[in-house]
Amino acid sequence: MKIAVFGGSFNPLHIGHATVAETLVKEYGYDKVLFVPTFIAPHKEIAGCISAEHRLGMIKAFCAADGNGAFEAEDCEIKRGGVSYTCDTLEYLKTKFEKVLDGKFALVMGEEIASEFYKWKNPDKIASLADFIIFPRAEVVTARAENLSDEKIKNIPSNSYEGDFKKKFTLEEFGYPCKIADFPEIPVSSTEIRFRAAAGNSFRYLVPVSVFEYIEREKLYIN
Repeated sequence: MKIAVFGGSFNPLHIGHATVAETLVKEYGYDKVLFVPTFIAPHKEIAGCISAEHRLGMIKAFCAADGNGAFEAEDCEIKRGGVSYTCDTLEYLKTKFEKVLDGKFALVMGEEIASEFYKWKNPDKIASLADFIIFPRAEVVTARAENLSDEKIKNIPSNSYEGDFKKKFTLEEFGYPCKIADFPEIPVSSTEIRFRAAAGNSFRYLVPVSVFEYIEREKLYIN
């Protein structure tokens, strides 16, 4: 079984995430995409005061409704607690799936995340456990959202990380073999969705139906 690992805060999961997952299955031949919500991100403070359980709940709702069984929520980082390091997660998943895994995992990253990969914990170990697939990302935070200082809306970079889109991705600086996905830059971001939801504006078509229904039912992102 070819397995792709797609980690992130998913706060919330949006149509860009969904399209990446479908691309991995339909165009790159992966049998399963594991959505791995982080518990405590090492590179940012997660905005919105949304619990890990709710972020996981949105992923579970999406995986149950879409993907024909190819999408799966993986809660190992939430169960493990503490700061979520990808090297630890891949070690765990290697043991969990050792009887069915075909080759190495694919580790999915957006360009804005990959640009600071050299700062991650044990990048060489990660490279030994996974192949890298890097997806282009468009910087789409609006002027309104960019001017917000509300911690409920905006992520705050932590430790030595500069934050999304502050650093340009280059293959030379990344330094590891990788595949750059032939993928459209979808103009959507979780930050903009949080902004729109908090402001009472429309965001219905920026997230999968199952995620929208979960947000509405649980009244998430409301100031």
